[in-house]
Amino acid sequence: MAESWPFLDTFEPNFTPLVVIELAKGTKEETIEWFTKRIVDKKANGGAQLLMKPLVGENGDEHIYLVGASHFRLLLGAETVGLVKECNDNSMRTFTYSSRKTFKDFADDNHNFLTMAECQYIIKHELENLRAKDEKIIPGYPQAKLYPGKSIVRRLLTSGILVQIFPLHDREELKKLRHSWYGRVKVGYQPLDEIRCYFGETIALYFGFLEYFTFALIPMAVIGIPYYVFAWEDYDKYVMFATFNLLWSTVILEVWKRICAIMTYRWGTLLMKRQFEEPRPGFHGVLGINPVTGREEPVYSSIKRQIRIYLVSLPFVCLCLYFSLYVMMIYFDLEQWALDYHEANESNFSSLMLFVPSIVYAIVIEIMNRIYRYAAEFLTSWENHRLESSYQNHLILKVLVFNFLNCFASLFYIAFVLFDMKLLRQSLATLLITSQILNQFAESFLPYWLQKRHKKRTKKRMCSLKTDIDLSLVEQVNLEKEMGTYFGTFDDYLELFLQFGYVSLFSCVYPLAAVFAVLNNITEIYSDALKMCRFYKRPFAEPTANIGVWQLAFETMSVISVVTNCILIGMSPQVNALFTDSKTDLILTVALVE
Repeated sequence: MAESWPFLDTFEPNFTPLVVIELAKGTKEETIEWFTKRIVDKKANGGAQLLMKPLVGENGDEHIYLVGASHFRLLLGAETVGLVKECNDNSMRTFTYSSRKTFKDFADDNHNFLTMAECQYIIKHELENLRAKDEKIIPGYPQAKLYPGKSIVRRLLTSGILVQIFPLHDREELKKLRHSWYGRVKVGYQPLDEIRCYFGETIALYFGFLEYFTFALIPMAVIGIPYYVFAWEDYDKYVMFATFNLLWSTVILEVWKRICAIMTYRWGTLLMKRQFEEPRPGFHGVLGINPVTGREEPVYSSIKRQIRIYLVSLPFVCLCLYFSLYVMMIYFDLEQWALDYHEANESNFSSLMLFVPSIVYAIVIEIMNRIYRYAAEFLTSWENHRLESSYQNHLILKVLVFNFLNCFASLFYIAFVLFDMKLLRQSLATLLITSQILNQFAESFLPYWLQKRHKKRTKKRMCSLKTDIDLSLVEQVNLEKEMGTYFGTFDDYLELFLQFGYVSLFSCVYPLAAVFAVLNNITEIYSDALKMCRFYKRPFAEPTANIGVWQLAFETMSVISVVTNCILIGMSPQVNALFTDSKTDLILTVALVE
């Protein structure tokens, strides 16, 4: 490499702010000075060698700083993080500064070679890799301990000195994206490449999967409408639909793997090497030597963690599952009461009362799911997992097990214990539609209303500001720092996972389930797009090659769907009529089909 870190000048005539750092009010000057020096200092001295300047606020003491980097610095950072870009020969290779001329669209004066999302990801990576050298404490805060190799940003976050770090929106690019994404009602594909350039691969893959899943539901919906119309009162004639259902639930996930690989190869993340995973910010323990890296860092006994998991977390999850089943039995008591009331009165009001228990139960399910989510997050954090991936895997497992039982236990009970297909259809329809309405309200309408209120208050405050500074930038930063934080795609994938369960497990007795799912997903695409562009701070891009553990979750649901539909087919009168002499042959045939 012709150029090296020590000779890189931090001066940039046209400073472009990319990332915002907000420190706590009242942060000591010596801390600010030390932290700023580490950010702008040269790599040879242990700094990040980035550009940084304070944002002058209303009182001049907001402790908000803007971070950027020179074009040359970003290119070297792209090599450090291992970005994969397209070459002139159309192949995909890991970017290196020394071979930069071989990459497509590269030019020394082309500052758009790296997307803004990639630039912000590089800055985030450099900030997170600012490490303590010989410091024992954060200057000005003796209680905030440091040790050689400890991430400074992570320590500042856990100590409450650093409030937040977030990437700035690009107003012009965001305006273009909004127009092409949801600015006009149209029938067509989403601009996934533009979404990826602005928000990164993780969010683009979610919207890609949401779009693909919506299109995959259309055949189910098309078949379901005439099936529903012509076999409305005959709940036993579901064999053909159940057969199509079990094939559909398997095929769509295999096709998605190929589509996902095509997209991530084009984006360069399929070939991207995994970065070495650092300990998560919430991880704590006594100082020791990491046997893999040889560095001094907190060490926590895996035996203690296993004890916490199996003696505390597991019993708690089992207790929650028992409580969920107890609530389910109360729901069936209410169903029986509503049925008895209807038989005694036979009125329009009593007919409406038949739907009340299912609606109430659907609302209770949503409330229980959200309360349990907070408990699961607390428990998983308390288990003290060292890596973020381990934390996420344990959290997802806890949440999926509870949500699956909480949402689907009543349907399995009705289908395989009560054998009441009419009640199964009614319960499935009520649970699906009610959950979709509640999710749309909680995820879209409520954040929209809160954001509108906050924006009005901020604009009034900014209009009273008398200063010569760049008001638009100050206003933008002040608006964005108060926006909600997007915590990732967990809740979005969870919603799709439960919807996939409702459609694939029992939609053969309620064929309109796929129709409602398609309608919900169309509005979900627009509401999620609006949410990402208007309600939340811009999240940092996260390169990824697939949808991660959610692929396994959907495949597990697919297996359960195959088993469930095969059993439903085996229970149908048409199939039973073929095996009048031996039920053993029927069971063996169903098992063979599975």
